[in-house]
Amino acid sequence: MRLTTKGRYAVTAMLDLALHEGQGPISLADISERQGISLSYLEQLFAKLRRNSLVKSVRGPGGGYQLNHEKQSISVAQVVDAVNESVEATGCGRQGDCQNGETCLTHHLWCDLSNQIHSFLNGISLADLVVRKDVKDVADRQDRRHSGQVFLTATDSLLADEASV
Repeated sequence: MRLTTKGRYAVTAMLDLALHEGQGPISLADISERQGISLSYLEQLFAKLRRNSLVKSVRGPGGGYQLNHEKQSISVAQVVDAVNESVEATGCGRQGDCQNGETCLTHHLWCDLSNQIHSFLNGISLADLVVRKDVKDVADRQDRRHSGQVFLTATDSLLADEASV
């Protein structure tokens, strides 16, 4: 049992939005750069997140994405569910056909575990994660690195302009 890349990346991207809330719309390119998630993959995830009303898009210059609800009201489970991901502990996907088409001895145990995991994730909001020291420390490091890359890119551009004169 494990949460796949789709669910983990969706939660990571939504947490990035929550951390940068108040800075205007956030571009997927910025999230991609900070989090190391491919832009095309983020586009697929955000289409699902938008369809599930967790984010809204802002078009035009300076456009990007914003949370569609307060970060206190968006749970990790909602994000995982929005991208059609499940944290499923059963081997049969809850179909009950685990053992030659019939329910196995431990089917209900694994269903109960899946319910507990979903309940746990449902009890954690993006706001809960934003205030954690470990999350803040990582976000600060990512922002510093991202700012440094933008600065280097601007500097490289200036140097290239001067060299062409």
